[in-house]
Amino acid sequence: MFARIRSDIQAVFDRDPAARSTLEVIFCYPGLHAIWFHRISHWLWKKELWFLGRLVSHLARFLTGVEIHPGATIGKGFFIDHGMGVVIGETAEIGNNVTLYHGVTLGGVSWEKVKRHPTLEDNVVIGSGAKILGPFTVGKDSKVGSNSVVVKEVPPNSTVVGIPGRVVMATEKPQERMDLEHGKMPDPEAKAISCLFDQIRELERKYNALAAEHELLKKRIG
Repeated sequence: MFARIRSDIQAVFDRDPAARSTLEVIFCYPGLHAIWFHRISHWLWKKELWFLGRLVSHLARFLTGVEIHPGATIGKGFFIDHGMGVVIGETAEIGNNVTLYHGVTLGGVSWEKVKRHPTLEDNVVIGSGAKILGPFTVGKDSKVGSNSVVVKEVPPNSTVVGIPGRVVMATEKPQERMDLEHGKMPDPEAKAISCLFDQIRELERKYNALAAEHELLKKRIG
C-alpha cells in the first residue's frame, strides 16, 4: 500500500512542474485524493459492497470535483491534473502512467449492462475537455487533443484532434519520454484553410498578370 502511495506521489512530481514538496502534493492535489478515494471504493465494489462503494465515490466527487465510478479499473502511475469535472464511467479501464486533464469524460453510449466505456492503454495523455465515448481502445502512447470528441478506436502511437476525433499523426514507435504538450497538436482544419488561402492568392496573382497583359494588348491594338 505504501509503495503504491509513493508511486502516486512520484507521478505528480514527474508530470507537474508546479509541485514543490511532498506535503503540498499530499494535501493540495484533488486529483490525487480522487485516486486514493477510488482505491477504497473499488475495493468495496469488488467485495460486492455496492452501496458503500458508491457512497465513498460520491463523497470523493463532493470533495474533489472528480467522479470515478467504483467499478472502473485503474492502473499504476495514474495522474489527474487539476481534476475538476473529470468523469470516469463504470466499465472504463485505464492502463499505467495515463494522464488526464480537467474536464475529461470517459463515457458510455449504451444503456445496456455491458462494457460501454473506453479502455486507455499505457502512457495515454487526454487533453482538457476531451470526451472519449464508447467501448473501444485508445492505443498506448497516444494523445487526444483538448476538447476533442473521440468515438472510435485509436491506434497506438497516434495523435487525435477534432470533433469527431481524427488521427492526424501516427508513428511506428513510442516516444522515449511522455509528451505532455497537448496544446501543440496539429490542426488539420487550419492547415487546409491555409492551403486554400495560398491557392486563392496564387489565382489572384495570375489573374492580375493576365489582366495587365490584356490591358497592354488593348493599348497596342488601339
